[in-house]
Amino acid sequence: MRFPNQRLAQLFEMLQSETLPQDELARRFAVSTRTVRTDISALNMLLADHGVQLVLSRGAGYQLVIEDPERYHRLQAEQPAHLRVPRTSGERVHYLLTRFLTSAFSLKLEDLADEWFVSRATLQNDMAEVREYLARYQLAIETKPRYGMKLFGSEMAIRTCLTDLLYEIALEDVENPLLNLEALNSGMLGTLEPLLQGCFSRFGIRLSDDSERYLRLYCAVAVRRISEGYPLNDFFADDVDDDVRDAARHIINLMRPICGKAVSPAEEAYLRVNIAARRVEALAPSAINADDGEQLVEYILNYINLHYNYSLQNDTQLRADLLTHIKTMITRVRYQINIPNPLLSNIKQHYPMAWDVTLAAVSNWGKYSPYVINENEIGFLVLHIGVGLERHYNVGYQRHPQVLLVCDTGNSTARMIQAMLLRKYPQIVVEGIVSQRDYEQMDDVAADFVISTVRVSEKEKPVVLMSPFPTDYQLEQIGKLVLVDRTRPYMLSRYFSASHFCIIDRPIDRTELFQQLCQQLEQEGIVDETFYASVEEREAIVSTMLGDGIALPHSLGLQARKTAVYTVLAPQGIAWGDEVAYVIFLLAISKDDYEEAMAIYDLFVTFLRERAMPRLRASSDFSSFKAVAIDCLSRL
Repeated sequence: MRFPNQRLAQLFEMLQSETLPQDELARRFAVSTRTVRTDISALNMLLADHGVQLVLSRGAGYQLVIEDPERYHRLQAEQPAHLRVPRTSGERVHYLLTRFLTSAFSLKLEDLADEWFVSRATLQNDMAEVREYLARYQLAIETKPRYGMKLFGSEMAIRTCLTDLLYEIALEDVENPLLNLEALNSGMLGTLEPLLQGCFSRFGIRLSDDSERYLRLYCAVAVRRISEGYPLNDFFADDVDDDVRDAARHIINLMRPICGKAVSPAEEAYLRVNIAARRVEALAPSAINADDGEQLVEYILNYINLHYNYSLQNDTQLRADLLTHIKTMITRVRYQINIPNPLLSNIKQHYPMAWDVTLAAVSNWGKYSPYVINENEIGFLVLHIGVGLERHYNVGYQRHPQVLLVCDTGNSTARMIQAMLLRKYPQIVVEGIVSQRDYEQMDDVAADFVISTVRVSEKEKPVVLMSPFPTDYQLEQIGKLVLVDRTRPYMLSRYFSASHFCIIDRPIDRTELFQQLCQQLEQEGIVDETFYASVEEREAIVSTMLGDGIALPHSLGLQARKTAVYTVLAPQGIAWGDEVAYVIFLLAISKDDYEEAMAIYDLFVTFLRERAMPRLRASSDFSSFKAVAIDCLSRL
């Protein structure tokens, strides 16, 4: 049986597993209830010869009624693939990747379009993302007229790509048909799970749950590839620890009868490397013998101290954590084994300061090393560096409320009030104590608010009237002002200015933009002539796009003479690698302000979290930009 369109196939699949009313069906398919009734009638006509009908049950909805079980079961047996239809573009990309990575023959988009009830043009659009994904593994699709498309690349790359893909899918849905029916032999993951767990336990191999899941997927992929006649024959690796070598040999012996074919020594060598790259080290730092790891830890910590003023060299806990992680990381980068980091995007968005510090150090070390450390690995290192920064520095900088105390009853009373305030609200900073006469002669007040024992006028700052022995109400009024978050608004007023704000509503490329902004900052004496080159170098390492059209270009290290943020709004957008930036913040941060650097980054994370880019981009001048920014900050 062939369904005339994809919606009928999805409707039949849905109603086989549950009873649904027509209102719910209309909502799920974004159609009218009349269309649902028409589709049900069409389905019933198609199903008439297969012993099954869809019947409306009042109060419940449409349900499947089997009139001839034998014919219905025959329908299920004959048409299993048609009941697994990718519905969205993302699902189609996954299915296409799986087909290319597992097919021994050429594929034609026309055939797949018929099977999945979509047009060939739709699949052609999806192929751009498929090719991009495969290119990361040096895999390519070649097209021959009349024959179709076929995947070309090394066997190791095919296995790595397929395993990474299945791992990503498993994180979202362990019941996905691609895992259980399409890409792997049916039931293989369930067969391998107890075998691998028993092996790792027997040989004392400690693995995280994610690492064990990945190795199980790789073994399942290897079983299929070997059984279909695609072995690994050209992989050699250095020796590993005895327990890893014994575990890999034991697993290969378990896989031989499952594969039904001979297993080459290269298969065992590659499995050894995969286990070594993912095991959890339980050794004490003094017992780890990894010269490269020691050098990398030393280089990273020295670089951070030299370029960012954060001294972490004496943190023994951080050294131990980094060394334990880096020992297995070097095994991975040596053999180009990629471990997906599901938290990478969150790490980059929510810990941008620690990300930049670590990225700069690792990238600079890469100039003197044969290894290439990818973003996933850097993300894991960021977590260790971030914890070290939190242990030793106030990286979560907060501006404490600045208070001016006005008191006319004598010095002893003023000191008593000050002590009482600090006992009640230790975060308060009393920046000065003045008399009423001195206060009234002041042109303005720099403090955030004023506490006075006498009635005084306001000078654009809140005033709280307080007796020497304050009431609960008075303390409550002070508390409301103390607990206001002043950090982000303070950063906004201190480091953002109209002189460093512009709207560029014309085509411009990223390099021209950097030259224009850096030239102005250099003329103002904020940065020197090396700043522009450093900004370009940082951008070349990894894109500084934070997300949602917001970019944060900056230099490697804290190179500015004083801190400033240059804000650029680009309504037409500026090409930023594979993305487009509409709001750009060029950061120039000096070493004098490194304690506050984290709070500066936190401003942009807030804009991202509040989805503020469209409102910021629509600002007509600096005042309206600042109003939008303050509104975003006030919601927290």
